[in-house]
Amino acid sequence: MASTFRYNSFYIWSISLVAAMGGLLFGYDWVVIGGAKAFYEEYFHLTNSFQIGWAMSSALAGCLIGSVVSGGMSDKFGRKRLLLLSGFLFIISAVGTGLATSFSFFIWFRILGGMGIGLASNLSPMYIAEIAPAEKRGRFVSINQLTIVIGILLAQTVNWLIAEPVAESATGAEILDSWNGQAGWRWMFAAETVPAGLFFVLMFFVPESPRWLLKNGQEKPAQKILAKIGGQDYARDSIADIRNTLKNEIEKVHFGHLLEPKMLKILFLGIFLAVFQQWCGINTIFNYAEEVFSAAGYGVSDILLNIVITGSINLVFTFLAIHKVDQWGRRILMLIGAGGLGTVYLLIGGSYFLHIQGLPVLVLVVTAIGIYAFTLAPIVWVYISELFPNRIRGAAVSIAVFSLWTACLVLTYTFPFLNSGLGMAGTYWLYAGICIIGFIVLYKKLPETKGKSLEQIERELVD
Repeated sequence: MASTFRYNSFYIWSISLVAAMGGLLFGYDWVVIGGAKAFYEEYFHLTNSFQIGWAMSSALAGCLIGSVVSGGMSDKFGRKRLLLLSGFLFIISAVGTGLATSFSFFIWFRILGGMGIGLASNLSPMYIAEIAPAEKRGRFVSINQLTIVIGILLAQTVNWLIAEPVAESATGAEILDSWNGQAGWRWMFAAETVPAGLFFVLMFFVPESPRWLLKNGQEKPAQKILAKIGGQDYARDSIADIRNTLKNEIEKVHFGHLLEPKMLKILFLGIFLAVFQQWCGINTIFNYAEEVFSAAGYGVSDILLNIVITGSINLVFTFLAIHKVDQWGRRILMLIGAGGLGTVYLLIGGSYFLHIQGLPVLVLVVTAIGIYAFTLAPIVWVYISELFPNRIRGAAVSIAVFSLWTACLVLTYTFPFLNSGLGMAGTYWLYAGICIIGFIVLYKKLPETKGKSLEQIERELVD
C-alpha cells in the first residue's frame, strides 16, 4: 500500500541527512582521540595504566550516561530537542577538550562528548526510522551508519593533516616540545567544533518526529509533517495506523512497561542484537590496530597506511549496505554477517597460529571489516530503530543502546587480557565462536522487517 504514495524524496533526504550528522559526530568523537593519544599523554604526563586507560575510555562512561537518560527524556521532550542537546554537548566538548589545561578538565570534557555520543547514537537512527516511509526505511536509517563511517574517516584525515611527522626514535621530551605535543593534539579535538556547530544550527530547521507528536496529542503538526513527506492520503493513513498502536497511552512512559511479557521478549532481542554487534569483535581492529597489525609483522608507517585502507573499505561496503538493505532484507544480511565473520576469524586465528604475516593477514582483516560494514554495523541500528512499539520506543531504544555501549566497554577492556592469555590466534578463535553462536540465535529468533511499517511490525511482534 505504501508504494502507491508519491514521496517528497528531497525533503526526506534533507532531514535524514541532518539527523544523521549526529552519527558523523559520534564517529569523529569516538576515533579522534586515537590520533591525539601519543601527544596528550606526554602533555599531561600520563604514566600509569589507569590514567592512560581512563583517558581512552572516559568518553564511553559518558556514552552510558547519555544512552540511559535519552530514553525517558526523548519520550518526554521529543527527539528533536535531545538531538539539539547532543549537538550542543559536542560543541562544548570539542572546545573544552582543545583548551584543557589539566587532565581533570580533559576528562570532564571527554565525558560530555561521550554523553553527546550516547544521545546521538540513540536518537539519530530512531528519528530517521520514525519519519521514513516503510519501504525506504532501511536505506534511510543506514545513512546513520554511513555518517558514522564518514566521521571516522574525517577524524583520521584531520589527525593526519594536523600532525607533523614524528621520528620513530623520538623521545617523550621531544614529542612534548613539538608542535604536536603543545598545540597539534588540541586542534585535533577542536576541529570537531565545525561539524558540531553546523549540526546544531541545522537541527533547528528539522521537524519533530510525527510519531512522537501524535503520541503526545499534537495531531495537526504531525499531519502537516506527514503530508509533506507523502501527501494528504499518506498522512491520513499513517495517522490512523499510529493511533491504533498507541492505544490511548498517556504521555508519560515508565520503564516498567518494558517488563510486560510481550514487550520483554522484544527487548531481549534488541539487547542481544546490540551486544552481539560489539562482541563479534570487529572493533578490536579499530581500537587496537597497532597491536593487530604489528603482530602480523607490520611497522609503524605500514600500520598507518593499513588503517586508511580499512577505513576506506568500511566506507565502500557501507554504501553497498545502503543500496541492498531494502532489496535483500535485514535478516539475510545479519546471517551473512554472523556466518561470514565467524569464518574469517577462524582464518585470521589460523594465520596468527601458523605465524603467517604480511599481506594475507591484511586481506583477511579487510575482508572482515567489509563483511561487518555490509551487515552487522548498519543493520543492527536499523533493527534497534524498528523493533520497539511506538509508545515505548524511546525507553526501549535507550536500554538497547546502553547495552551496546556496555558491551563495547567490555570488549575494549578485555582484548588486552585475552590477547595476553590466549594470544592473537586464541582471541580471534574466541570471537569466531561468539559469531557462530550469534548465527544460530539469529537464524532461530530474528524476524524480517523489510517493507513493513513500524505499526505493522508492532502488531506482528506484540499483538
